[in-house]
Amino acid sequence: MDAIVDPDGEPTPELRDWKPWFAAYDDPESPLVKRLAVVQQGIRRALDEAPAGTIRVLYLCAGEGRDLVPVLAEHPRRADVRARLIEFDPVIAQVARDRVSAAGLEAAIEVVTGDAGDPALFGDHVPADLLLLCGIFGNISEADIHHTVARAAHLTARGGTVIWTRHRHDPAVVLRIHDWFAEAGFADLWQSDAELPTTIFVAANRQEREPAAPPPSPDDQKLFTFIR
Repeated sequence: MDAIVDPDGEPTPELRDWKPWFAAYDDPESPLVKRLAVVQQGIRRALDEAPAGTIRVLYLCAGEGRDLVPVLAEHPRRADVRARLIEFDPVIAQVARDRVSAAGLEAAIEVVTGDAGDPALFGDHVPADLLLLCGIFGNISEADIHHTVARAAHLTARGGTVIWTRHRHDPAVVLRIHDWFAEAGFADLWQSDAELPTTIFVAANRQEREPAAPPPSPDDQKLFTFIR
């Protein structure tokens, strides 16, 4: 692949333009529409089951905010939510901001343009009561998936939910991801219907331990890097 230069002057792979990919959400026959419905159902459940008080949400690689914004707009706990959505593409991030504004959720949702793998951008939204890792695990290396799941142990509050997605073209990877979540102190909560297309797999895990201590210098080590 060609290389581009990031703000620090380091060459990085030139990644795909994700804007056309989001157009599939407007096609009712697209598998993405089915995946979206499952993720939204999981978000509703997580909000329903969250304890009283502030609900901290961290959404990495948030895209256009289609997963969270419509659910929160109609949810009775909307006033309790403090969410940070992180999206690298500034055009896509602006679409998310426009959705937030149209839904009147500016007080609940902040959209940040930046590298979602950079812990320096997480701010005080961790440990989160809801951590969304959707659209990530199919676009990073297996080593980075493992690393991200391990780091989720300090990014998620006890009793908090992680919702993640991954295609099922290689079922072994999905099984390993489940094992890694178990090692990090998470219990299996639910997973999507096996009858869905193999391009779709959505699962949720619940943190059963107190958040693990972060690494000594968490800002120096990214969670993941997109490879496509």
